[in-house]
Amino acid sequence: MQNKIIRVGHSPDPDDAFMFYGLASGKIKLDGITIEHMLEDIQSLNERALRTELEVTAISAHAFPYVADHYWIMRTGASMGEGYGPVIISKKYKSLGELSGKTVGTPGPLTTATLLFKIFTDGIKNIDMPFDKIMDAVDNGIVDAGLLIHEGQITYQSLGYNKILDFGELWEKETGGLPLPLGLDVVKKDLGESLARKLSLGLKESIAYGYQHQTESIPYAMKWGRGIDYKLGEKFVKMYVSELTIDMGENGKKALELLFQKGYEKNLLPHLPEIILV
Repeated sequence: MQNKIIRVGHSPDPDDAFMFYGLASGKIKLDGITIEHMLEDIQSLNERALRTELEVTAISAHAFPYVADHYWIMRTGASMGEGYGPVIISKKYKSLGELSGKTVGTPGPLTTATLLFKIFTDGIKNIDMPFDKIMDAVDNGIVDAGLLIHEGQITYQSLGYNKILDFGELWEKETGGLPLPLGLDVVKKDLGESLARKLSLGLKESIAYGYQHQTESIPYAMKWGRGIDYKLGEKFVKMYVSELTIDMGENGKKALELLFQKGYEKNLLPHLPEIILV
């Protein structure tokens, strides 16, 4: 019997690479399934999900209401900040008040970081740009401040930027300690529930394998470290591949519902999606 080909989209980031190491290395196998890894930045994956191109894909949590008719959320694979998250930084400014009427570089219209920016700030303009161009745009005066995701969240201080706001800290305070849902893995509904659960379980096993074999998985993940050293790379991986990544559980689901509620109340989302975890 021919293997079923499943295309899996994920970002070329250390945390995603770590999660998928077990599957990518062939150490974790799924009977009857061949996985094809499609590595693209998160904004591109969001756009592909809008076109329902991939069977399984990482997306920004922000994108889910737009694709909820076609995808289920996997319990496994979510990136959630626990007291940390996207950060607004600047060289010139030090407080949110100073940014009134100014412009912030944001990492794409469907990223969760941009949604958080629009939920929690008022009177500040934004320009979307590729996430890896934001620091340069701040340095060159194209924008007054930048909203950092990925490893920028842990390198900005050593590069001389001021922290204006960490959305993970703000979210934790505002929600009484809930995690901040940033990224999700979703699976196409037309695969059927049985196959969807098998794929979700396969990813869970892949993450477990990565944790049990860190001397293999972390060097592999660091191929996508974009200039950060091993120690910082390991720190970043463990920030975003946590117990909640293995299974987001009730707290993760509750946090997602709250994020969508806040976005919907501000007319930033088209509707409130039903959340069914597989």
